[in-house]
Amino acid sequence: MSARPQPPARSLLSAQGWPYLLVPFIPIAIVLELADAGAGAIFFAAALGIVPTAALMGVATEELAVRSGPGIGGLLNVTFGNAPELIIALFALGEGLHEVVKASIIGSIIGNILLVLGAATFVGGLGRDRQRFNATAASVQSLMLFLAAAALLMPAIFELAGGIGLPSAGDELVDYGSKVESLSVAVAVVLMFTYVAGLVFSLRTHRDLFNPAYEQEDTLDWSARRSVVMLAIAGVAVAVMSEILVGSIAEASESVGLSEFFIGVIVVAIVGNAAEHWVAVLVAYKNKMDLAVNIAIGSSAQVALFVAPVLVIASFVIGPGPLALVFNGYELGALLIAVLIANYVTHEGESTWFEGVQLLAVYLILALAFGFA
Repeated sequence: MSARPQPPARSLLSAQGWPYLLVPFIPIAIVLELADAGAGAIFFAAALGIVPTAALMGVATEELAVRSGPGIGGLLNVTFGNAPELIIALFALGEGLHEVVKASIIGSIIGNILLVLGAATFVGGLGRDRQRFNATAASVQSLMLFLAAAALLMPAIFELAGGIGLPSAGDELVDYGSKVESLSVAVAVVLMFTYVAGLVFSLRTHRDLFNPAYEQEDTLDWSARRSVVMLAIAGVAVAVMSEILVGSIAEASESVGLSEFFIGVIVVAIVGNAAEHWVAVLVAYKNKMDLAVNIAIGSSAQVALFVAPVLVIASFVIGPGPLALVFNGYELGALLIAVLIANYVTHEGESTWFEGVQLLAVYLILALAFGFA
């Protein structure tokens, strides 16, 4: 199981305790919201406030998973692994920010592959000739991600062939009509079926591939009841911060000079999983590259196979209308680049620090392009 940032009572200044240094931003964001302060200040305070709440959710999930056995524990980990960004996206759906939601989906996928895996590979490779990991497990996840990307491309191709075309980077909500909405639902159902099959594969039939025998990290010895209570508290805190964050996006975009598209694809995509991203870098530094690759590629696959379909289905009851999985040209290009790189990087089962530099360079180039879009 992946190491998680430990709560402040354990070690505030430890390598894994840094997210809790940002706890003061939770009340700061609430006070700024109640005081009707500037949207830019509210947005950045809420974004920073999400980091410790997401970290606490990760800790509570991990502790509950330890006490639930490997089967249920693994299911809890994969289910709540992307919960913070899913919560943020659900609030964005409620505000009708469909293009921000889709940007955050793509941002999460490329962020995990290029930013997280790149940083983990770079840091882990420093001082080492190369690092090795299980190529079979990594390739399975990369292939799942590649197939999911193919599915996510089809609604856009459908629109290009006979619809109104792709959205622009400046759009908030586009009505694509019932056909592409129905296609998006069908694609979502197929992706969720694939996700369930992947759970059976990774948690039952081929569990050894995805659970390398590493030395167990320190645990907090929370009871199951306390873990559930802390998980609930973290969930509420994430929801409050997410509501404040999403409510300030439109005005913050104007006040700080960043497009809603950039905020969705870069900022929102990073803050929801910042704590987990740090864990990937930390375990790579400890030469546990199997775990680092599993976090990075696995999280990307989960976003594509689980988070995106859930958002499509939820959009029928949340927000102004159904979410069509039609991504803009920047998002499609970034998605294709990321999944191709994921398949290439993982097929050999080894990595070097220079590969990390290249992954980070690609992410920086994409971020610059998004900023100019």
